[in-house]
Amino acid sequence: MRQFLCVLFAFAGQPATAEVPKVVTDIPPVYALVAQVMGDLGQPILLLEKGADEHDFQLRPSQMQVIADAGLVVWIGPELTPWLTRALDAGSEARQLALLSDPETRVLSYPKEHGHEEGAHDHDGIDPHAWLNPENASIWTDLIAAELALLDPENASIYVRNAGATKDKIAQLDAELGQILAPLKSAGFVTYHQAYGYFAAHYGLAYLGAVASGDAATPGAERLVELQAELRAGEVICAFPEAQHDPGLLEQILDSTTVRMGGAIDPVGSSLEPTPQAYETLLRQLATTVSDCLKG
Repeated sequence: MRQFLCVLFAFAGQPATAEVPKVVTDIPPVYALVAQVMGDLGQPILLLEKGADEHDFQLRPSQMQVIADAGLVVWIGPELTPWLTRALDAGSEARQLALLSDPETRVLSYPKEHGHEEGAHDHDGIDPHAWLNPENASIWTDLIAAELALLDPENASIYVRNAGATKDKIAQLDAELGQILAPLKSAGFVTYHQAYGYFAAHYGLAYLGAVASGDAATPGAERLVELQAELRAGEVICAFPEAQHDPGLLEQILDSTTVRMGGAIDPVGSSLEPTPQAYETLLRQLATTVSDCLKG
């Protein structure tokens, strides 16, 4: 917030410009936050296509041109979308707001065992799925407004006002989800991969880990035996497959256990339409799916 206020004072004395910046975003949750801050002034561009893998995405030439022409790129950072790093290094002169690396962002580390499976993505210990903590989304809303205000001081007050309204919506959503999940804090669950630490920590859930230790890893035979033993111990109530992964492996692991298979979850919202409401939709769907299984 201190940085945000400093930026507001900084742009106050700058000459005005009527041009709304061209803004490029990486994933649906970031797109949604930027879209809400921009409001009626403009619409950001989302690079990640529906159903695509956020870790391994191939940009088309037209998208490379969009990045080259952008005034601002708002993204999580290279920890999540390394393909965007390469595009930005190719010659883009756009301002960059890497949300994960901003000092105000509240970050978590992966468990120490993360990344040991073949095919896992290496994030140097930092879990990039920070948007699943709504406190971060609120912080980012101010950061986005500040960047837009610097580039477009004539409309600064609108960005600030829109950011305030967005933060109010996030607070209301947070309270709603807190009520849904509060009765389930002792109910243990596992997911396909380690993407839900922020969500579980924020709402105090008994998240017991993941089937795959890496974002795209397949567990080896030894790990599968360990998993089945852990699931038979009785602490895990539900296991959740992921929208972009075949649930067959998880079904195999759950065989001969009493663990329930929950609905498919999607941490990045890759199946959602890119709308300003995508962030709220993503978190609400996640909370509802988890709750539906855990409460039986």
